[in-house]
Amino acid sequence: MKSSSIHRSRRAATALALGSVLALTATACGDDGSGSAGDKGGEGSGKGTITFWDNNGGVRTDIWKQIIADFEKKYPDIKVNYVGAPAASAQSKYDTAIQGGGLPDVGGVGTAMLAEVAAQGALEPLDSRLHKSPLDGKLSQSLIDVSKAAGGGDTLYQVPTSANNGTLWYRTDLFKKAGLEAPATWSKFYTAADKLTNRSKNEFGFTIRGGEGSIAPALDAVYGQTGITSFWNGDKTTVNDPKNVAALAKYVALYKKDTPSADVNNDFTKMVAQWDSGTIGMLSHNLGSYQDHLKALGKDTFRGIPNPTLDDGTRVQVSNPVDGLSLFKSSKNKAAAWKFIEFALSHEENSKFNQSAGQVPANTDAAKDAWIQAAEPTKLAAEALNGGTTKIVQLPYYLPDWNTISKADNEPNFQKVLLGKMSAKDFLDTLADQLNKAQADWKKNHK
Repeated sequence: MKSSSIHRSRRAATALALGSVLALTATACGDDGSGSAGDKGGEGSGKGTITFWDNNGGVRTDIWKQIIADFEKKYPDIKVNYVGAPAASAQSKYDTAIQGGGLPDVGGVGTAMLAEVAAQGALEPLDSRLHKSPLDGKLSQSLIDVSKAAGGGDTLYQVPTSANNGTLWYRTDLFKKAGLEAPATWSKFYTAADKLTNRSKNEFGFTIRGGEGSIAPALDAVYGQTGITSFWNGDKTTVNDPKNVAALAKYVALYKKDTPSADVNNDFTKMVAQWDSGTIGMLSHNLGSYQDHLKALGKDTFRGIPNPTLDDGTRVQVSNPVDGLSLFKSSKNKAAAWKFIEFALSHEENSKFNQSAGQVPANTDAAKDAWIQAAEPTKLAAEALNGGTTKIVQLPYYLPDWNTISKADNEPNFQKVLLGKMSAKDFLDTLADQLNKAQADWKKNHK
């Protein structure tokens, strides 16, 4: 594909230019811990001031300031300088600092940007620090695995703080009225989608995400139905495995039969609003929409459970983005910065953070706290992630082209599949071809 080749060539040229910039700026920083990606930094005294960048500034500012206050109370000889960056601009802020200096000591780095930041040499490997830490064995292994995979290999560049999880929200009142069991398996899901649909009354069994952000939930449904547990078979992706093709065809056949026709253009905000205001039986979304449902429907008319299992109880799901903290290689006070990471991931503080965020704590002791037990969707999600029986298909966040492939290149194609203008096989074959080429490029540059 010519445009794809041009895209890769431009990316290679950009990387070359960036390498030159890094070489020039590697020695251009002072001793204030605000270096660029080429700086090696140092352990420092373990005291003094460190800078922390919050990658979801505004939304999470208050809770991080609470955690910082707790930290400074415990470690009065360390001061934390908080800098909040809105989620939409956090990656560009890091990229700018990598090139020109001004990186923090520690920062929030989500898995979507982790590989790019790590590939530029900006992050400190954390495996040995974690193994020597009181946190060793206290963090969800599933989330550790996602962090390592997203970083591009076997090295830990991000200590996970929290995870979202795919959740099937369903209307308990409608299920009870129809005499249906909870949609805990895929077969029960399809039965309910059909039985709850009455198009003449504008009643539908399910709402499918056809607009922005459609690819990950579609892949979640596909791998969940087939039980295939790896995204790669050697150097080739499994996305277009014949079983996955059949699963996608079955899933998209729900569109307009058991779903509203407006779904073809719905992003998550429209989809959630539509579910909250209408008589639709089921919605597949993550934990983030819980408060919206609670406000619109009341606690007794809906429920959120992990995505369905196969009939034998096997649960397979694709990896959800994981948020976490990274230590920057250029830091002049890594000892103090690591203390902050350890503190933020401690039982009490990680629980406090995730209760505020409504997400699953990475700290497994925090995942057992009372607020989790009271919030059933989060409790079930934590059990699914930490129980050991869930198989997680690691999406290739580490590929530089992943966001382009999974958004700009294929969201329009997914809409074509819904509209019957493209087959499930052609869609997945196109996606597979792009992924295989991206994987080959990545391997060539990571020998």
